[in-house]
Amino acid sequence: MFKTAIVGCGAISKTHAEALRSVKNTELVALCDPNTEKVDIRAKEYGGKVYSSLNDMLDNEKIDVLHICTPHYLHVPMALEALKRGINVLMEKPPAISHDQFAELKKACKTTNAKLGICFQNRYNGAVVEAKRIIEEKKLGKIIGARAIVTWSRSGVYYTESGWRGQIDKEGGGVLINQSIHTLDLMTYIMGAPDKVTAQSSNFHLPGIINEEDSITAYLEYKDKTAVFFATTANCKDAPVLLEFYCENGSLRLEGNSLKVTYSDNTSDFKDYTVRNETGKACWGTSHTLLIGEFYECLEKTKDFPVTLESTVPSFNTMMAVYDSAKHKKSITPGEII
Repeated sequence: MFKTAIVGCGAISKTHAEALRSVKNTELVALCDPNTEKVDIRAKEYGGKVYSSLNDMLDNEKIDVLHICTPHYLHVPMALEALKRGINVLMEKPPAISHDQFAELKKACKTTNAKLGICFQNRYNGAVVEAKRIIEEKKLGKIIGARAIVTWSRSGVYYTESGWRGQIDKEGGGVLINQSIHTLDLMTYIMGAPDKVTAQSSNFHLPGIINEEDSITAYLEYKDKTAVFFATTANCKDAPVLLEFYCENGSLRLEGNSLKVTYSDNTSDFKDYTVRNETGKACWGTSHTLLIGEFYECLEKTKDFPVTLESTVPSFNTMMAVYDSAKHKKSITPGEII
């Protein structure tokens, strides 16, 4: 039986707690958040002892797995503390908000037997799994290009009521690191990291409210292909994410959790992989339960969990390159530190 705890009792913690109900051999023994109202709500819903301090919780509970669902700037410090104690960690995105944080976490993973998993749950979406299979089997030939579009809506209240969103030192950035990091991760999960990134960022609709971008545009250059990426929270509503890959003999269009495959003769196949009544918001992707289930299965069977910190290197380095390019107004190579 895996004894489990959650730190951070905001919206995403409910998705984790709900998913744990479907995972065998787990017991949610503790919850932690300095906001007593939030942690009390989660404890009433899912059980577990209540704490306001992570160290107090780790000192007083025998925990096998810690789920980190806190604001971005706390992800790495909390993961380091748990890993140091030999506690397995399943952490929400992003894996880090700086190159230094990422390097520190990477070093920690090499000095412990505890496992670290990152919640890039959209890798488990049915449409993504099938698209990746088609591409890897070269059923449409090589990829020659791609595009990604994320047009969501976030109001000023979303930021001002959180206490941390909209502040670059706590969030690490805006629409890219928060809302559209999953889409960038899927692009690099399938295509790898680009050789060069050129980007621009803007704050169109929330100046004076947030000190980070609400919109970002990037041009990704590979040796044999290119990709374009656009994300904004200035749309009037949350629209399904669009991710399209152009290949030598056709294309793959992922919209939400549907997949349309178009062949060179203009015929096409379409399938909707949307899961009904799954936990979480549709715009987040609804595959947390699949990811969390596999994390515990890998722990139980001592198998390698696929969404490791190392597996996020392409998307993390590309994300940081996008930010650095926009800030310094020049092209950046992913992994380059300036």
